[in-house]
Amino acid sequence: MAGRFDKQAGFYADARPTYPTEWYSMLAALTPHHSLAWDVGTGNGQAAIGVAEHYEQVVGTDVSEAQLKHAMPHPRIRYLHTPLSITDDELVALIGGENSVDLITVAAAVHWFDLPKFYSLVARLLKKPGGVIAVWAYNDIVVSPTFDPILKRFRDTLLPYWDPKIKGVYDDYKILPFPFDSVGIGCEGKPQQLDMPKEVSLEKFLNMFRSWSPVNTAKDQGVDLLSESVVKEFESAWGGPTLVRSIIFKGFMLAGKVRL
Repeated sequence: MAGRFDKQAGFYADARPTYPTEWYSMLAALTPHHSLAWDVGTGNGQAAIGVAEHYEQVVGTDVSEAQLKHAMPHPRIRYLHTPLSITDDELVALIGGENSVDLITVAAAVHWFDLPKFYSLVARLLKKPGGVIAVWAYNDIVVSPTFDPILKRFRDTLLPYWDPKIKGVYDDYKILPFPFDSVGIGCEGKPQQLDMPKEVSLEKFLNMFRSWSPVNTAKDQGVDLLSESVVKEFESAWGGPTLVRSIIFKGFMLAGKVRL
């Protein structure tokens, strides 16, 4: 994952949707203590900021230094660069030690991880019995009956350029291994569906696409998936370049605790 989002780090910070505050309240209600949280693959800190409203200290880590340069500062968040070369023992000590973390969050990133390695770290770091891990992402986007078929055709053009690991997102994490006991928010094979309503402009919507890895992979190969004609078609179906629309990102989440 290192370097995968470096080129579009600026677009990523500006364009990706923020997550509903209710999600963080829901997760905070599941942990008996609120001393320390770890946001993994934190990127620009968009999830860490939400978690910090409920936990005394949040450690946000990422393998991408470029992403962390865009991280949003917060007095309770400590951002750390964690290169792939870091050992498990070093990472555990860096976060806070074994049995130290109340909540671990991964927003739209766990599908990139070495899952056995990551889940081993989760088992070491989470407090037992009260610690909780939550992973989530979003896939479908609902705009309007006119716009949605055009969006579907565009997304189909991305398929040859997606990394195979993204398949987990296209399946709404239904095939994602998640070896944790359910805490009432989805379980392995059955993630909880969660809508994310947003008010967005066309430019912000297009910038989200510009932040997507397949768009940049295609561009590196000389293919412009967001050509002028594609943008014009989006603009027409959107209702004009200045219109702000109410849209829905279709999210999904899995949350659990370490099996004892």
